[in-house]
Amino acid sequence: MATGRTHRPATRSRGIPEATVARLPLYLRALTALSERSVPTVSSEELATAAGVNSAKLRKDFSYLGSYGTRGVGYDVEYLVYQISRELGLTQDWPVVIVGVGNLGAALANYGGFASRGFRVAALLDQDPALTGRTVAGMAVSHTDDLERIVTENGVSIGVITIPAGGAQQVCDRLVAAGVTSILNFAPTVLSVPEGVDVRKVDLSIELQILAFHEQRKAGEDAGTPAADLPVPPHTTPRKGPDGDVPAVMPA
Repeated sequence: MATGRTHRPATRSRGIPEATVARLPLYLRALTALSERSVPTVSSEELATAAGVNSAKLRKDFSYLGSYGTRGVGYDVEYLVYQISRELGLTQDWPVVIVGVGNLGAALANYGGFASRGFRVAALLDQDPALTGRTVAGMAVSHTDDLERIVTENGVSIGVITIPAGGAQQVCDRLVAAGVTSILNFAPTVLSVPEGVDVRKVDLSIELQILAFHEQRKAGEDAGTPAADLPVPPHTTPRKGPDGDVPAVMPA
C-alpha cells in the first residue's frame, strides 16, 4: 500500500467543488453501510436520504466523479465505494500525528475508525514530560521536542492539533516546517498557514452554540414569539457556494 506522501487526491485538478468534497465522506459512510448489508445497488433517492442530502444535489456531486448511475437500476454500491475512496485518497495509507495527548487527544488515539478508513496514527506527541513514554492506545507518547524527526521519519503529511489555543500556532508552524501539508485543528483558534497547506477546524463549542440558537428559536415559537423578533447571531446562516450550502465545519 502506498504511503501518504506518494500521492495526493486529484479533486482540485479535476475541479471538484469544496462543498462536493465535503459531502463525499457522507456518501461513503452511507455506501459502506449498504455494502456491509450486501446491498448491490441503490437509487439516488435512497442514497440521498441515507446521506442527508437531496437527490438532485447527490446526482450533481456524482457527475463530478463521472458516475451517473444506470436508469432503472441505480448506482453500483461497491463501485461507488471504490470510486469515492479513490477520490478521497483512502486507497492508500495516511500516517497521522496527534499533538496533544490530553482527554481529547487520547480519545482520538483510541478511535478505531481511523485505520479502517486509511488513516494510521503514526505518533502521539505532548510537551508534558510526565506523559513522555506513557502508553496510550498501545503507543508510547513522544515529547514534542521530537516532532520534526518523527514527521520526517514517518513521512507524515497530516497533523492533528488537540492542544489549548495558546500554543496551537507554534505547533502548526513546526508541523508545516517539517513537511505537514494538512492539519485538523481542534484548538479554539484560527491558524495561519502558507498557501498549499489545508486546515480543517473542528470547534465543538461553536456547534453547541448554533444548536442553542435553534433551541431558542423553537422555544420562542412555542411561546408564540414571532421568529422575526428573535435575535440572529452572526455566522449561523450557512454560506452559499456554487454547489449549495457549505457544511459548518470547513477549511479555516
